[in-house]
Amino acid sequence: MVSFEMNDRKKIGLGLTGFGIFFSFLGIIFLFDKGLLAMGNILFFSGVTLTIGLKSTMQFFMKRQNFKGTISFGAGFFFVVIGWPIFGMILEAYGFIVLFSGFWPTLAVFMQKIPILGWILQQPLFRSFFDRYRGKRVPV
Repeated sequence: MVSFEMNDRKKIGLGLTGFGIFFSFLGIIFLFDKGLLAMGNILFFSGVTLTIGLKSTMQFFMKRQNFKGTISFGAGFFFVVIGWPIFGMILEAYGFIVLFSGFWPTLAVFMQKIPILGWILQQPLFRSFFDRYRGKRVPV
């Protein structure tokens, strides 16, 4: 079993990622406010970089199979900054799905280990859905 050590850099990275998601959510709620969306993007990207490290981040975004997602995410960020937040968020959402779709199996296994949520996800309705992903973990 792989040991996951939570050092201060990873804690700060997870916090920044969480704040990035929060600011992006606020930006959407406040009718696609480009300032909040841009701040959310910067915090999210810096949080991911701190959590997994600069080298791993560069390797992840520069993989050949991730180019489409990286370019979409980057172009979406550019459009948010220049003042086209709706179009930018559509591009970013597409890029996010393409980039992080490989992590859904790992997330499914992790969610089943959370105390209350895990019990709910063990019910027959959800269990068949999550059983498809069991054993397909993606190393970070």
